Amino acid sequence: MNKAFDTGLVWLRRDLRVDDNAALHLALASCRHVHCAFVFDSGILDPLPRADRRVEFIRESLVDLDQALREAGGNPHAGLIVRQGAAVETITTLARELGVQAVFAARDYEPEAIERDRQVLGALARCGIAMHMVKDQVVFEQRELLTRTGTPYTVFTPYKKAWLALVDEHHLRSHDVHAHAEALAARPPALRQPVPTLAEIGFEKTNLSQLRIPTGSSGARSLFAEFIERMDQYHETRDFPAVKGPSYLGVHLRFGTVSVRRLAAAALQASIAGSAGASVWLGELVWREFYFQILTHFPHVAQSSFKPAFDAIRWRHGAKADALFQAWCEGRTGYPIVDAAMAQINRTGYMHNRLRMVAGSFLVKDLGIDWRRGERYFAEHLNDFDLAANNGGWQWVASSGCDAQPWFRIFNPIRQSEKFDPHGRFIARYLPQLAALPASAIHAPWRCGELELAAAGVRLGENYPRPIVDHDEAREQTLARYAVVRAPKPDAEAAAARRSRR
Repeated sequence: MNKAFDTGLVWLRRDLRVDDNAALHLALASCRHVHCAFVFDSGILDPLPRADRRVEFIRESLVDLDQALREAGGNPHAGLIVRQGAAVETITTLARELGVQAVFAARDYEPEAIERDRQVLGALARCGIAMHMVKDQVVFEQRELLTRTGTPYTVFTPYKKAWLALVDEHHLRSHDVHAHAEALAARPPALRQPVPTLAEIGFEKTNLSQLRIPTGSSGARSLFAEFIERMDQYHETRDFPAVKGPSYLGVHLRFGTVSVRRLAAAALQASIAGSAGASVWLGELVWREFYFQILTHFPHVAQSSFKPAFDAIRWRHGAKADALFQAWCEGRTGYPIVDAAMAQINRTGYMHNRLRMVAGSFLVKDLGIDWRRGERYFAEHLNDFDLAANNGGWQWVASSGCDAQPWFRIFNPIRQSEKFDPHGRFIARYLPQLAALPASAIHAPWRCGELELAAAGVRLGENYPRPIVDHDEAREQTLARYAVVRAPKPDAEAAAARRSRR
């Protein structure tokens, strides 16, 4: 079989796996000899805290990937080349060292990543080296799915309908890496070092192992196999944080230790067979793609509101706002469901999706804090942080995004707690000082009598805070704050009153 290049380099980024890897597949099919590399990009790592679960997750996943590459090629000297530094200089230098004619990588859709890749493309071109980019982290990208008028979708339901109508076996086909794996080349002797330790790249261990978060492709496979057994019930369990409902594959999708095509194909097949749970979970994967295409077509959302009118809102600022924000970050709001959610993210790097909406809405519409501050906090703490999804979620709760909840819809944190953690099990897990309260009282302990609080060992203002805001008062302030967007009609005012009490 004639191949276009003698030697190629696969630059792995958000596709840390061997199976169904589009860039690796193309490189193996195009080159007689293929090397694989990962760069700990100093531009990304330098601003991070020295103990970061995501860096540890990546490092452990690279160990898994290195082993998988050597096994796939049947060559103990193949494997992964790992370097650290600025991506532009590092990839260009490595490509020249290896004497490659082409570099292969999966496309990234974040503005900073696009600019980085543009610079790498130029640097490689000046060296006479080609760069080939492929689609991998989504099923549909860029302009593959547009409205009949050729414009991007900005409402989810028609986007989902079009996605489901278009998707077929071709879009979900697996890229067979093993058929050409003999092209995986032995690393030069000087580059046969093992994956560096955390200390060698300047980081410290976290509680990742204590949390038992599976890493690498092997971890993703075990998680998905376990989720498949309960996927049929997903539509019934997904909203309850005390229940094992989610797939917990978010961090694996983020770093590409699992193929989104594999997940979507399994969910689509089960959905067609009549599984309501699979249908709802597939919808979540489509939401992910919806936000990707929003970021692609409307990159301004990374800094400002999707709907420009919402940038006119005057958010709280100054010392009082900073104190409220700090209380929210530390889980000291006095609203147990919000505080338990913040305890979860602070201790584990994960937050249940329903609670992301509840905690986000509380910050924006109860405390009056700019959604961008919450977005940044989640970006710093979520293991599965993804700019497109995180931004989309925050703009949804702030009502400034595409297809967001109406601006006059304000989650009532007590109602949300009673509905989705009815027995208070999630709250008790993360706020053990409230665990002795009965389920009827744990959602709003300030409403309890002194004897009931004393019997449960709860001392408001001491071992658990009093509410930092009154929800009903905050709701009225939010409606006034959002009035700059559009003056509500009388019927809308009535609807707002009804919905905000949910």
